[in-house]
Amino acid sequence: MRVAIVHDYLNQYGGAERVLEILHELFPDAPVYTSMYAPEQLPSFYRSWNIRTTWLQHLPGIHRRHQLYLPLYPLAFSQLRLNQVDLVISSSSAFAKAVRVPAGTLHICYCHSPMRFAWNFPEYAAREELPPLLQRLLPPFMAWLRRWDRRTAQRIDAIAVNSRAVADRVRRFWGRDSTVIHPPVAVDRAHIVPPEEVGDYFLVVSRLVHYKRLDLVIEAANALRLPLKIVGDGRARPALERLAGPTVQFLGSVSDDEKFALYARCRAAIFPAEDDFGIAQVEVQAAGRPAIALARGGALETVIDGVTGLLFPEQTVESLLAALRRFDHLHFDPVTIRAHAERFRPERFRTEFMAFVEAQLAAKGVARRREEVFAPWN
Repeated sequence: MRVAIVHDYLNQYGGAERVLEILHELFPDAPVYTSMYAPEQLPSFYRSWNIRTTWLQHLPGIHRRHQLYLPLYPLAFSQLRLNQVDLVISSSSAFAKAVRVPAGTLHICYCHSPMRFAWNFPEYAAREELPPLLQRLLPPFMAWLRRWDRRTAQRIDAIAVNSRAVADRVRRFWGRDSTVIHPPVAVDRAHIVPPEEVGDYFLVVSRLVHYKRLDLVIEAANALRLPLKIVGDGRARPALERLAGPTVQFLGSVSDDEKFALYARCRAAIFPAEDDFGIAQVEVQAAGRPAIALARGGALETVIDGVTGLLFPEQTVESLLAALRRFDHLHFDPVTIRAHAERFRPERFRTEFMAFVEAQLAAKGVARRREEVFAPWN
């Protein structure tokens, strides 16, 4: 069976890319089509993949400032043609799901979320501090983009999503049903350490962008004079550094080994944004440490309040402060927390996703034996 994988862009490394890696493991000979690819910004093993880019790859500065070319992505993906394929899997939070496939080809989309910046544009614009001119020019384009997003979603044969929260968005924004398959989390990378090795610091692991609302965590740490370590980088870092008090430390980008060591030794990790799923929330729990998360989005499926962490109801400093004060009076069992994280192992994702693929192939009348689904591209 001939398979092709389509991904939005390959110029940053996050949860969507970790899902892509498992998809590539399942179909190792499938080419990966994407808008553009920046090898230096991704793990070195990506360079062994058969990655095929669109003409956007050749535009100046696109690897670092891909947002500037926003109006061109719908055109690039709509022009992408995948010939002589039986199965197309799009990994999409924006444009990849709009790819056109040949008649008779099955198109399955693993949707990380319908495009957030289009469907929640007022909030996005406010947090990103867009220039006034862009705030006037972009709303008409975003209205068109929402119509395009819904229209192109109707071309997909079957949709899998990473959480019930995203399933609800898919239903509201696209008018489509979907199947929840939680993404894979590398829980075996994390380990519980002895109690005496646990430090006194709280931890944030995130891209430093405005919509992640890391300002709330910094203000809470300032108010309570709590040690806080922040892992990650991004365009919001200068503003966050100006806000930070003396107990806040910015570590920048770290290796996976360093990240999991920090997870294992923190008092808890804090997640103040609404995440579609929240892989980092599961990673810290795999190390036996609690997650303190906003009670929205994927956190409602990954954090058990009072057992594996805490959920706070409002995206405000006051609500987070109340959760931190509550945290001081609770005891969390690392073994119980770790056992909960085990539910999200990569093996479970592989099994569920392949069962979903096989069911969709059968429904479309392209039934194949399991070994044929894995057969090399030739």
